[in-house]
Amino acid sequence: MREPRIHRPEASPQLAVRVAVLGVIALAIFAAIFFRLWYLQVLSGDRYLAQASVNRIRVLPTPAPRGRVLDRSGTVLVDNQPAVAIVVVPPRLPERAAARRAVLARLSRVLGKPTAPRACEFGSGDDRVVKRLMPLECLVDQHVAAVPYADVVVRTAASRAVYSYLGERAGEFPGVELRDGWLRDYPLGRAGAHVLGTIGQINAQELEDPRFAGIGGGALVGKSGVERSYDHWLRGRDGAERVQVDAHGAVSRALDPLPAVPGSDLQLSLDARLQQVGERALADGIARARANGNAAGAGAFVALDYESGELLALGSAPSYDPARFTRPMSQDEWERGYGADAGSPLFDRAVDGAYPVGSTFKPVTAVAALATGATTPERVYDDTGTWRSGAQVRRNAGGASFGPVALERALTVSVDTYFYDLGARLNADPVEHPRGGALQQWARRFGFGSATGVDLPSETPGTVPDQRHADELWEAELACRRRERRDDCRIALADHAWTVGDNVSLAIGQGDFQASPLQLATAYAALANGGTVVRPHVGLAVLDWRGQVLQRLTPRAPRRIEIPGLEPIRRGLLGVTADREGTAHAVFDGFGRAVHGKTGTVELDGRPDQSWFVAWVDEPKRPIVVAAVIEDGGFGAEAAAPAVRQILSQWVYGRAGELVAGSARR
Repeated sequence: MREPRIHRPEASPQLAVRVAVLGVIALAIFAAIFFRLWYLQVLSGDRYLAQASVNRIRVLPTPAPRGRVLDRSGTVLVDNQPAVAIVVVPPRLPERAAARRAVLARLSRVLGKPTAPRACEFGSGDDRVVKRLMPLECLVDQHVAAVPYADVVVRTAASRAVYSYLGERAGEFPGVELRDGWLRDYPLGRAGAHVLGTIGQINAQELEDPRFAGIGGGALVGKSGVERSYDHWLRGRDGAERVQVDAHGAVSRALDPLPAVPGSDLQLSLDARLQQVGERALADGIARARANGNAAGAGAFVALDYESGELLALGSAPSYDPARFTRPMSQDEWERGYGADAGSPLFDRAVDGAYPVGSTFKPVTAVAALATGATTPERVYDDTGTWRSGAQVRRNAGGASFGPVALERALTVSVDTYFYDLGARLNADPVEHPRGGALQQWARRFGFGSATGVDLPSETPGTVPDQRHADELWEAELACRRRERRDDCRIALADHAWTVGDNVSLAIGQGDFQASPLQLATAYAALANGGTVVRPHVGLAVLDWRGQVLQRLTPRAPRRIEIPGLEPIRRGLLGVTADREGTAHAVFDGFGRAVHGKTGTVELDGRPDQSWFVAWVDEPKRPIVVAAVIEDGGFGAEAAAPAVRQILSQWVYGRAGELVAGSARR
């Protein structure tokens, strides 16, 4: 059966025309789109792909200038200079090792750095790895290993020729940027280097420190000195500049910036001129010791206001140029220039140095003996030149014998046997008194054995030896033997029981006693001011850019101690410089002011004697106490005392005193 036929009407001529027109239009549109896509992808694809991938907004940090550092009268100690830094951004270097090395080689040639591979060390100890790299490549890789993804400053102050060359050829140096910044400047050169300190790029440990919260990798922070102690005031707040960069990394246009906020200025208690004279006096003392046949090469001094505790000057030798730390430095360069083989110039011997102080400790022994009744100012001791206790035999320096002496004369001429006798009298039963007797107690009251609290990043507490200290040394000796499995550790006493001989050694500031020049100056400040143990400090105030005070920096409150027999002790110390038989009379003869002082000569096994001198001048309006040590310098009057005289002369008279031939007495 056939299906029925369906009748469809024929299309009209008008409809056919319309369909044809729409088809032509659609074909034209699709053809235009096709040819446009072909043009974009085939003819202009590379150019638009580069623009799409690298034309973007980049945020460039704009470092804030750190605050200046001023002395007590406004003299600028640390300033800033504008500079253009060359920065390597490791993530933007080519990924392929060969291309990356080629970029760094080109940059090395522009900067005038060698391109020959050298040994480059990473890590230390068992983790130490050595690679052969170009010096610049070594510097970049060491920084990346320390702080991953942090920018690496390879030159802090580029010359105009260098930054112009790099700016014109940015496409040849991917990952290398030019940034405006600030460079620390030191108008007085090395003066006060250990107090002022250094700055450097933040490391991995500091990034985790709450004190540096909000700071990114590559930022500059204080590393030592007041740059470290007052970093939060000096640092300021970095800004940011938003820029559009092209395919070659060049800036095409700048967008809205976030301005940087400069750091605040810091005013110190230092006197710039006294600081310079003090460092020169220390160098003269070292040279003087060498001229006398000693192997001196290091030392330190402290000048302190004995009423307020303000540090007037502080120096350590050998010293260093803080400006060198404004430039990048490789690990190898640091070790060669600033490690132990170079004399450890970064080590602040004035604050961190731990020394036996010799006869300068005798006034403390005298105070302890007077407080306990072990002696009186009038008690006479018959000095034969030799002191005996059982099998122990000790003698005065140089074998001298002074006959009958009381306290004042014993201090003036420094009779060792007198103080040996007091040390034996002051010894306490170590079982009942593991922290020692009156001698140890008074040493601690004067501030020995604990940090003074000075506003610098690190400070040695020193050591006041007693039975507990001997026990700790013995335990360390045993631990060393167990760890090293040998019998020659010898870091402790052969016999850890405290003896009379140990207390006798302490009575003249030797044995295991250790203190810094700052601690010694603080103790003598208490003798000078009548019993106030001041808190040494160097920061005075934080200032704004106009010089207005934002905040006064006040130290902790001082301690007060009652010192028995203070006047006889002071007279004995005055005799050191004023009496013709005083151990420093030849140095201070004709000085013109009353100087209370004490020489100290420390005997060390296998080394020359250590030279000490500490003194104060009776100047109510300008109080000052100065302590100085010269390692391997010989007798106290030979090297340290003339250095102290130069410093006191500058403070009292406004001019450094001339070196004076010193006595060979202790």
